[in-house]
Amino acid sequence: MTLRPALVVAGPTASGKSGLALAVAREFDGVVINADSMQVYDALPLLTARPSVEDVGAAPHRLYGILPPEEICSAARWGALAAVEMEAAWAAGKLPILTGGTGLYLRAVMEGLSPIPDIPEGVRAAARALLAEKGNATFHALLAGRDPEMAARLDPGNSQRLARAWEVLEATGRSLAQWQNEPREGGVAARWFTLVLDPERPRLYAQCESRFAAMMAAGALDEVREFESLRLAADLPITKALGRRELAAHLAGEMVLAAAITAAQQATRNYAKRQGTWFRHQLNASLTVTEQFSESLKATIFLKIRQHLLTA
Repeated sequence: MTLRPALVVAGPTASGKSGLALAVAREFDGVVINADSMQVYDALPLLTARPSVEDVGAAPHRLYGILPPEEICSAARWGALAAVEMEAAWAAGKLPILTGGTGLYLRAVMEGLSPIPDIPEGVRAAARALLAEKGNATFHALLAGRDPEMAARLDPGNSQRLARAWEVLEATGRSLAQWQNEPREGGVAARWFTLVLDPERPRLYAQCESRFAAMMAAGALDEVREFESLRLAADLPITKALGRRELAAHLAGEMVLAAAITAAQQATRNYAKRQGTWFRHQLNASLTVTEQFSESLKATIFLKIRQHLLTA
């Protein structure tokens, strides 16, 4: 069977992924498919750096802003949605271009995921209620008492992953670590070309800071004010959007604005560092570009992509 071509444009936040994906889509008649776990929601478009109206008008964009903020989009759910969009792109004679910084999303569609059963909503709610009651440190200790292998892998500060490990253990009687050792299911068979943007840290960090400043100038504070008025559950994925917690703290009178901005920029830099580490060690790149995307890089990148597309 001849595999159909598909592209991935990955890298840390503020590395220029969206701009590169758009340029590739325009050059190669492609469809940009979102692979960012925050941009899938229809809330906080500024803070999550969703593509602009102009960008969306310049090339087809899919899976952006498709879910309300109160929903949970698992990697498996996103992988199924992405597979549908890839098939639609191929059927239309277009090139699917997946772009985003959520590594697990990309892994779901490129390699498949462990066959963990769906978790009943009651079990999920109970896990999150217990976490809220006990706090992260105590909850992590409770998890370690039942599932030491999985607890050892988890950062006690990562509420979402802690709750996930607990709910899987509760619902299935097996550790999430055991499930992760099972053969993976799903994924899309394609001739993948994976392009990773990995700029040097000083330049990437500077871009993180300047982009957040631009978000503030564009109205990010008002966006967070409106979002907070929805009074959504604090453990929903969208509440993890970079900058939301710090700006919400300012709106609640807990931080002066300058300190909130500084803290949000620091959180963004920390996240970009973690993403860069993940992509360097977990994603098998066809091409790594150690610079921020710019117009001067297009010729070299386009040549590599063209060679890939011509390879049967």
